[in-house]
Amino acid sequence: MTRRARPLTTRTLARAVRELVSLDPDLARIARDLGTPPLWDREPGFQTLLHIILEQQVSLSSARAALDRLLAAAIPLTPERFLTLTDAELRAFGFSRQKMLYGRCLAQALVARTLDLAALDAMDDDQVRTELTKVKGIGRWTADIYLLMAMGRPDVWPRGDLALALAVQQLKELSHRPTEEELSAMSAQWQSWRSVAARLLWHYYLSHRRKRP
Repeated sequence: MTRRARPLTTRTLARAVRELVSLDPDLARIARDLGTPPLWDREPGFQTLLHIILEQQVSLSSARAALDRLLAAAIPLTPERFLTLTDAELRAFGFSRQKMLYGRCLAQALVARTLDLAALDAMDDDQVRTELTKVKGIGRWTADIYLLMAMGRPDVWPRGDLALALAVQQLKELSHRPTEEELSAMSAQWQSWRSVAARLLWHYYLSHRRKRP
């Protein structure tokens, strides 16, 4: 069971980057060229968890567009309000049939109080994963991103993140895209600050993606 740690702040993020660059010359190169990555924090709650569900296996821009359309129509966005929306309305916002189901499962769990997001603060990382993944549509990656961005946990490695795999492949000049198991083993050297290592790698990935024609 992992120990519950204090959420990251801009100060601890900067300290973590300094520690990581002393451990890994490739991460040091990112920090030298691009600086400290953003904190990329999100407000805990239903909206953020639904946003992360929308981000599953689609582009960030597509997920953001769907969420923005939803927010413009559902004011305020609450689990109860979400459950009143029809399939046709959700489809118009950009929800697939699968994401409609997952969103409703999440909303129903919150309304029924079988999931209490506020109570997660007192839990360690593994306990949070266990609670979140009880809800249909929330797997390990979704739980990890919520831990990392909404709860600010400092030592979370989001397994199955494609952008991280591509970033590591390019940064370390690997002949193949590393598997989840290879990435997980590699991340062990960044333990205590794996959430910050992920932020550095996302920083690198996004910077290189912007440079592509």
